[in-house]
Amino acid sequence: MTKQPEEIALMAESGKLLVDVFAYLDRLSLAGMSTMQVNDLVDSFIVNELNARPASKGQYGFAYALNASRNNVVCHGVPSAAEVLQNGDIVNFDITLKKNGYIADSSKTYLVGDVSPLARRLVQVTYEAMWKGIKAVRPGARLGDVGHAIERHACRNGYSVVREYCGHGIGREMHEPPEVLHWGRPNTGLVLREGMVFTIEPMNNQGRHVVHTEDDGWTVVTRDGQLSAQFEHTVAVTRNGVRVLTLRADEKMPN
Repeated sequence: MTKQPEEIALMAESGKLLVDVFAYLDRLSLAGMSTMQVNDLVDSFIVNELNARPASKGQYGFAYALNASRNNVVCHGVPSAAEVLQNGDIVNFDITLKKNGYIADSSKTYLVGDVSPLARRLVQVTYEAMWKGIKAVRPGARLGDVGHAIERHACRNGYSVVREYCGHGIGREMHEPPEVLHWGRPNTGLVLREGMVFTIEPMNNQGRHVVHTEDDGWTVVTRDGQLSAQFEHTVAVTRNGVRVLTLRADEKMPN
């Protein structure tokens, strides 16, 4: 379950490349683009510019380089030429990248054009909740501490936390042990040890936490139709705390 330093170094290289992918996405004018157009651009960028591989492509039968989860889509949104991003949308792009045999995983929820204050607040609080979870990571802490920190911040701000989907260990495979729940009780769950690498990726809903999977077998939506937001980073437990392997240039660990 733990990784050797040389493995974490390779995962950090994949993480740096994934940072480049999000920097590329940041430069796109998303309004008016279809989610399939975004997928195709990201696919080409990863393969042709970064000489890497979109790890999600072909995984579990999924055919695309990213998940595009818009508005009330919680996760696993399938790119589509018919789904055109509109002014006021929020959309999460979840991307996994493999290089030299190791995978990094990250996601970011984008604000498309002029987004309502309520939607903007949901996105901001979800981002903060992810960081609350990351800050709880250190040797000797427990996974319940991570989940509790996320859930407490979301609920204090009036949002619910999706329970059916969670973070996960990662390395040579996209999904490895352990499961990292985004809710829980302090001082419970697996004890964290130096060398563990996993994702933290909370999904917060405006309304209830209950979700539904659509007929395509992939797309997960809020059952009440309200908005959902998500952020994700790949993190490694270090000797003294945590290292974010997918940290973007405009980010830093909050105090």
